[in-house]
Amino acid sequence: MDTSPSAGPGTTHTVTTPTETRARRKVATAAALASAVEWYDYFVFGIAAALVLGDLYFPAGSGSAGVLAAFATFAVGFLARPLGGIIAGQLGDKRGRKPMLVLALTLMGVATTGIGLLPTYETIGIAAPVLLVTLRVVQGIAVGAQWGGAMLMATEYAPEGKRGVYGSLVQLGVPIGVVTANTVFLAAGALTDDSEFAAWGWRVPFLVGLLVLVLAWYIHTRVEETPEFREAEKELAEQEASRSARSPLRTIVREHLGTVFLAGGSFAVNTATFYIIITGVLDYTTRELGMKREAVLMVSLCISLTQLVLIPASAALSDRIGRIRIYALGAAGLAVWAVPMFLLIDTKSLLWLAVGTFVTSCFLSIMYGPQAALFAELFTAEMRYTGASLGYQIAAVFGGGLAPFVMVLLLEATGTSMAVAAYIIGLAVIALVSIKVLAGRASSR
Repeated sequence: MDTSPSAGPGTTHTVTTPTETRARRKVATAAALASAVEWYDYFVFGIAAALVLGDLYFPAGSGSAGVLAAFATFAVGFLARPLGGIIAGQLGDKRGRKPMLVLALTLMGVATTGIGLLPTYETIGIAAPVLLVTLRVVQGIAVGAQWGGAMLMATEYAPEGKRGVYGSLVQLGVPIGVVTANTVFLAAGALTDDSEFAAWGWRVPFLVGLLVLVLAWYIHTRVEETPEFREAEKELAEQEASRSARSPLRTIVREHLGTVFLAGGSFAVNTATFYIIITGVLDYTTRELGMKREAVLMVSLCISLTQLVLIPASAALSDRIGRIRIYALGAAGLAVWAVPMFLLIDTKSLLWLAVGTFVTSCFLSIMYGPQAALFAELFTAEMRYTGASLGYQIAAVFGGGLAPFVMVLLLEATGTSMAVAAYIIGLAVIALVSIKVLAGRASSR
């Protein structure tokens, strides 16, 4: 058992044989790729919501009303994520991590491709937004199921003292997804004029989502189940034989619900701030401040590239000095930087936009790096998929999903971006309180 200060329940033993080392690397790589393509599919919707979906699927009313409707559809995907986490968590804790990851990838590939082929309001009327919302719900279920499976595939294969680093490989899927989504949108915009982009150019990033089905097939046929689940599976089989097996979801609800909500409370500020800077700020700077779409997308792309270094670096540091310290530092940084970030954005300068969002991205990365390992270590193997997924998806609903929508409402109601900064600060305070309680629980075990 790992005796490092950051070790948690179910930590893996050292693996030394070349065959096992190759298997571990293959699984970690597959999990990271699964996360990247899943988040790419998820993020193209957020970018499209900020740029074109309001006009194409919700054309009635003012520009703000269309954007609010598009962001509300964006948020619907987040409302569906806990359902995906519950279903996949329950089955993943009883039947395996890999089957649920494959199912999540398949659902995401089908839903994203469907959005890319969906006729607009002008063509099929009210059926267009109804189908858009339906496909967005499927995307939400898929990503809710995916994160837990990919995260556990990586962390449960990790060697001693490296669970944070291995977990961060899955976390890298987020910046990779953002970079890829922004790159494809930039390419689509560069190859079309405004009318062509609105007519068909925006669909290209969604159709690229077909590639996720190829990865699903690869994981299904070439990747093994995690050793920790195989050990837990033996215990589950014995419990089922003696009819003493308990539902992972029931166990979480009865005995660990407080930990789930604390995990969600600790992470909501991260997801909210992240979606504010990649979708809310994109809408705010282009529609309210009059900045160029391509330039803002380029800034977002460049900022996301820095996370490819910062996320694994913070995860590696958490393996040495503990998850909670690094995690709390990121949350505190978001609270302190919220006001300066929007003061810089409001200058309408690309340079200051880049500086403001870069510093924010640093604090997000500091939190996000150790988060996978931290959530995995909050629960034992037989309930880990369910518990970790629920904690993450609760944060996604109350943080990420509503954040762009709340941002537009706050800007419309107050006329100042300082209201959005106050929103971030409030979530950061909740995060710091939740982290403190989690740290107290960990020290008392």
